[in-house]
Amino acid sequence: MVATFAPGVAPPRLASEPLAVDLPGVSPNPCRTGESLRILHVFRAPVGGLFRHVVDLTRIQAEAGHRVGIVCDANTGGERAERALADLAPHLALGVVRLPMRRNPHLVSDAAALMGVRQRVREVGADVLHGHGAKGGVYARLCPVQGGPIRAYTPHGGSYNYRPGTPLHRLYMGIERLLARATDVFLFESEFVAARHRIYAGGPERLARIVHNGIAASEFEPVGTVAAAFDLVYVGELREAKGLPYLLQALSRLKAEGRRLRLLMVGSGPDTDSLTRLADELGVRDAIAFEPPQPIRPVLGRGRVMVVPSLAESLPYVVLEAAAACQPLVATNVGGIPEIFGAFSGGLVPPRDVRALSGAIARILDEPAETRDGRAKALSDSVRARFSMNRMGADVLCGYAAAMAARPAAAQPAPAAA
Repeated sequence: MVATFAPGVAPPRLASEPLAVDLPGVSPNPCRTGESLRILHVFRAPVGGLFRHVVDLTRIQAEAGHRVGIVCDANTGGERAERALADLAPHLALGVVRLPMRRNPHLVSDAAALMGVRQRVREVGADVLHGHGAKGGVYARLCPVQGGPIRAYTPHGGSYNYRPGTPLHRLYMGIERLLARATDVFLFESEFVAARHRIYAGGPERLARIVHNGIAASEFEPVGTVAAAFDLVYVGELREAKGLPYLLQALSRLKAEGRRLRLLMVGSGPDTDSLTRLADELGVRDAIAFEPPQPIRPVLGRGRVMVVPSLAESLPYVVLEAAAACQPLVATNVGGIPEIFGAFSGGLVPPRDVRALSGAIARILDEPAETRDGRAKALSDSVRARFSMNRMGADVLCGYAAAMAARPAAAQPAPAAA
């Protein structure tokens, strides 16, 4: 089953166009190749932070004169993904192809998807095959096309964060070690994931860049707090790996201390039912409002404090977005979150620690509003200086250029006919 949002005929190559555009706030780009590129982004789920990253890159790359396309799962994201892809269509000269892709490894399904990716690469004559997440990384790097596109990989956490130390994690890291041989450039979204690759996958050094997720200038406008706001707000997947059982236990602990707080939980996920049952068991179900996924900025203004109790992360957009919008935050000291907080990371709490989490929530709610808001503004200013969307786009394009320059001359694709 293949769904296509744009014709599969590749547009003519514009040999005179540069690899990267001079973007506001970014030094003049040093990574020109003298031609427009045909870039295919491959990933599984058109949802969450990974999808936002691809959407942002697509817009930046298209505005820089490149031809961009997407290959992703046909069965994930529902109507919201359909709308997002339709909105992105004007930037997708190479269109969108949706193929069935399973979350977990599956020999028959993965082989079929891999052949679908290969067909798309051949149809559009891709110069760059950029895999995102564990599944997209497998398809992009194993795609059986001789020569042709460079293979770029952005993990977005993925298998690197899956139960480190377990046999399954060791298996995944063994696969990553093998796939590294087919990787022209790693574009790690955080120093944390880059370190995990070195520790768990290892192998010979490969061309790599740290390319932090970036935020648009418009996202630094404070959202403010509406009247009758919830005390706490959570935005993200409803999964136990996000630390939500510990958040519910912290809410119960605070209730036992005489604090009757209200929590807004926005998102969906596989553990919705079990989390609802746990809330009932803890006696806090009536203090929680569950709502489906929706744009984050309006949600932020409905809570006094945002809580991110994750057990593992890479460089979560939800934290970047909340910090940019001057939203007071309580977050755990995991993954790339300390990279976002920078000099403010001393206030992060250990994961799986209900006492520390409830204590941090109580302290931030009890402190004077001007102190809380002042710290949020300082973090926003710090994020603005370090996590630019334009910088992200330019760094990715420079990574492509470095990979092309590092290729042996015999492996370089032949120039297109005039």
